[in-house]
Amino acid sequence: MLKKKILLGVTGSIAAYKTAELIRLLRKNNFFVQVVMTKSAKQFVTPLTLQALSGNPVLENMWDPSEGNGMEHINLSRTSDLILIAPASGNFIAKLANGLADDLLANLCLARSCPLLVAPAMNIEMYNNKATQRNIETIKKDGILISGPDSGEQACGEVGLGRLINFESMMLDVRKVISHQIFLNKKILISSGATLEKIDEARAITNLSSGLMGLNLAKEAYAMGADVTVISGHSNYEFPPCIRTIKAIDHDAMYQSIISNIEKNDIYISAAAISDYKPLYTPGKIKKKNENISLELKKTKDILSYVSKHFGHKFIVGFAAESENLIENARDKLISKNLDIVVANTIKDSMGKPKAKMVIIDENENTPLPEAEKEVQSRIILEHIFKFFSKAKTYDSIN
Repeated sequence: MLKKKILLGVTGSIAAYKTAELIRLLRKNNFFVQVVMTKSAKQFVTPLTLQALSGNPVLENMWDPSEGNGMEHINLSRTSDLILIAPASGNFIAKLANGLADDLLANLCLARSCPLLVAPAMNIEMYNNKATQRNIETIKKDGILISGPDSGEQACGEVGLGRLINFESMMLDVRKVISHQIFLNKKILISSGATLEKIDEARAITNLSSGLMGLNLAKEAYAMGADVTVISGHSNYEFPPCIRTIKAIDHDAMYQSIISNIEKNDIYISAAAISDYKPLYTPGKIKKKNENISLELKKTKDILSYVSKHFGHKFIVGFAAESENLIENARDKLISKNLDIVVANTIKDSMGKPKAKMVIIDENENTPLPEAEKEVQSRIILEHIFKFFSKAKTYDSIN
């Protein structure tokens, strides 16, 4: 990915101290960061700190004759890929809503030709104030994008909406703004993780799926512009708050959640490892009376087959984890379940692991993917889905 330039605006919010970590994350993700501070922001964090972390001089005074040609509010806005205001105080949001330009950062926002992403951070009462809500609605109508805020304990001790959004979600919003949004206005439903079936009140059986593939698919789809809903079983990972998540721990809950939500979506990706069998439940706790114990297992409903039969007008993607005859078994799944695409992998090389070696199988061909991190694999899988879903004759990979 080409190095993108982000102009990071820091305003007078107590959350300004978090900007140091944000700059570190942005640079780690290969962004060039130019910081612009308001006068109030300097009361919470020093320019020297942000300069050291960003590797660039911090700009703050548009009247400084030593800074360029005196037209920094034009120059910077023309060379940036994104202006990110984080944190954005109630006062600065009011400036944006009313087109005020009384400092360098406000001038940059008014003179910009690039996207503007705003991350509000303020006290709950300030955020809920009618004036603030009116200003937020105004800037949304003007095409300014909003990231957050989160809900939780605030610096003042109160609890509620107004905290600066967590950086994982903010980074996804940044990627969404600067990426090619191939799934814009499309809705994607993803099932993820393992199902867990109770044996008794204390015990259960499950499988070795970690949920990492589903997590990465959801994050990448969100960054590509999709409205994402995840139905998550048992998982080693938490989904970021910006992604709508429904918990469905066992097979029956997974089935009900998928059936209830699929009609509202354009694409369904079945990445969950759903139980093929479940034990007959025993109330209470089975006592250790015998040396050996036998469990009776009952076959569960094949959710993917049911979905393809009753919702065949949707674009449906299946996953096939196999121990042998990978291509043959995966292609059989593609045909027998009438799927659009199957992503195949060997269990020993992928289940529960951070990397995977996969093959994308469609009606025309098999596309092997070299071993790579699941984040990378999920991006390639989604590009392949787009290629078939859009029925486009020409297709360019995303940079």
